[in-house]
Amino acid sequence: MDTQNGLTRRALLHLSAMAAASVTLAACSAGSSGTSNSSRGGGDDTSSASSKLKGSKTEPLPVPKEFKEAPELAKLVKEGKLPPVHERLPENPYVVPHNWLTPGKYGGSIMTITGASNSTTHAEFMYGHSLLRWLNDGQTIGPGLVESWESNEDATEWVLHFRKGLKWSDGHPWSTEDILFWWEDMVLNEEHSEMPPDEARSGKGTLMTMKAIDEVTLSLSFDAPAPLTADRLAMWVKRGNGPSWMEPKHYLKQFHPKYNPNVPKDWATDKGEFDHKRAWIRNPECPVMTGWKCKSYNEGRRVVFERNPYYWCVSPDGAQLPYIDTISFNVVENPEVQRLHALEGKINFLYAGFTTIFLQDVSALKRAEQKTKLRVFLWDAGDGSGSLVFFNQDYHEPKMRELIRNPKFRQALSHAYNRAEVQKAVYYNTGELTTGTMSPKAIEFHVNDEGKRMYQAWRDSYLKYDPELAKKMLDEIGVVDTDGDGWREMPDGSKLKVRLDYHADSAQEHVSKNELLARDWRAIGIDTQLNPVPPDGYGDQWRFGKLMTNTNWETGDGPNCLVYPQWLVPIESSRWAPLQGEFYNVRGTPEEKKELDVDPYKRTPPRMEPEPGGPIEKLWELYDQSKVEPDEMKRHRLVWEMIKVHIEYGPYLLGVCANTPYIVLVHEDMRNVPTRENLALGGFAAPWIHPTPAVYDPETWYWANPEEHGDPGLT
Repeated sequence: MDTQNGLTRRALLHLSAMAAASVTLAACSAGSSGTSNSSRGGGDDTSSASSKLKGSKTEPLPVPKEFKEAPELAKLVKEGKLPPVHERLPENPYVVPHNWLTPGKYGGSIMTITGASNSTTHAEFMYGHSLLRWLNDGQTIGPGLVESWESNEDATEWVLHFRKGLKWSDGHPWSTEDILFWWEDMVLNEEHSEMPPDEARSGKGTLMTMKAIDEVTLSLSFDAPAPLTADRLAMWVKRGNGPSWMEPKHYLKQFHPKYNPNVPKDWATDKGEFDHKRAWIRNPECPVMTGWKCKSYNEGRRVVFERNPYYWCVSPDGAQLPYIDTISFNVVENPEVQRLHALEGKINFLYAGFTTIFLQDVSALKRAEQKTKLRVFLWDAGDGSGSLVFFNQDYHEPKMRELIRNPKFRQALSHAYNRAEVQKAVYYNTGELTTGTMSPKAIEFHVNDEGKRMYQAWRDSYLKYDPELAKKMLDEIGVVDTDGDGWREMPDGSKLKVRLDYHADSAQEHVSKNELLARDWRAIGIDTQLNPVPPDGYGDQWRFGKLMTNTNWETGDGPNCLVYPQWLVPIESSRWAPLQGEFYNVRGTPEEKKELDVDPYKRTPPRMEPEPGGPIEKLWELYDQSKVEPDEMKRHRLVWEMIKVHIEYGPYLLGVCANTPYIVLVHEDMRNVPTRENLALGGFAAPWIHPTPAVYDPETWYWANPEEHGDPGLT
């Protein structure tokens, strides 16, 4: 590999193209401002009014007096093959409340690509299984399948009122029995490996008690306050990347041994039929509550979803959704082929978060617009870091682990990091420079001036690029060049090598950042190696403490820091303290007292206690208080106290720049796809728990000329 100052030839070519791409990106951002080609997807002058409409209404809209339906469904009604539309909808259907919406037309297809085979990213287009919904980029919790809900004063009792008359996609009535089936016959069934979700536990960590009051009313009881229950019912895509929360009992009970004695003993294993049948993303027979249902599934190649005639959501003018007939996902794993699909117009929509298409591609995508008719939209990522680096606080080698846990070592490396150059070269001067934080859009940072100051203090804590300061700090902790070879040694004089570990198939974003970071750390005498690791087994190597760093993630969680706090506090094994995070999960259980005489790295699972009085123990204490605190403002203050621990003992997260854009390609004939300016906070695309694009209801998108946008693969 040809290198110059630690940069590969590819990275140098990337840097040489940066200036032109930055200009194009700036123009693209301006073009999506609503001054032209607004939320309607471009081309239609009548869209100018909707371009000024922003966010979503926070109160439920009135139910329309009359309903409309797709012509193909009206035909089936006329033939006696379907009930009338008002009988297929619940008594009070969900009226989608986005302010940018305009009345649509039925027909046509979305043709897009995804980079992963057998991926649940397909479900990220569909919010239909979610009990509650996030609106306004997570600022508002709105109804979903649950029409209304309430809790007692200390948030230990929650009651959920579901819509009356909900139906599965096969027309069978939905009821709370479908939730109890999931809870009692899967989660609580020891023979099934379903894990209870976060919202199923109280602040003490014990499981809730669930009771169906009637067919549409559910009560959740906790032994301690569970104040974030509503937030967690809205997060993820249920029955997608998130927990199921329901399964069609009338269909799946035939594959469950409790209801069918002929089901074989291996029913809950990979060889069993049950989990294959419940996989609605690839099983056309499995009923759904989403706007589209699986029509055909070709492993590793193509998945097609078609309209659900019983979908329970409507537009403000009474049109049963979705407008668009089908969504076709073609699986394209090769990054160059992904770009060709976009540049040659082989698709009519693309959410780049599911591919390797990135900001460096914007110039080419803009040049191809006349041919492809694909307009470039940019939605805010809402992340707190860009491409991230975090050391493994539980690295298996004792001397290196001790050095990693020394805050001054990480602080020195942070000051040696020329983030501004990475921001320029990789992110084309978008976003804001940051040490690395939770999402800057999180409510804790906007609730008052104190919250704003706390965010800024965390963001700027070790941000300054100062190589001389970095060298001085390393000298102070004994990380010096003792043998004169130009590389610093460990405090005991032994060799020091820092590895930047990353998936071997990582996106160029992470690779380019790693190359620049390695150059910066080598410049202060740290022998830094790039280490691509095969993806298979990467997670296990991390949680066993075998990998030194992880360099191909970003911090994207929100809309508040506690709903999914894994970056803030170690409570599981995939973030910056994997063995200590795993120990958190066994506290208070019989497992806590087991294997105490076994090496932490050889325990099952690998786990270790934090240092008494140390930063992780402090974080745990604050987090445990927050879990049972029903007062929202007091929870915010506990988050601020956790951030102070990060500032004093950190940085644990070495970011680059926060809130960079995500690319969205929208055909100029497609309507109701929001621009950045339509969205309450400009978008919140990075976190999986704020499911994008599902939160913007693709069921409301439509074609101005649907007859011209059918899927040729279906004809």
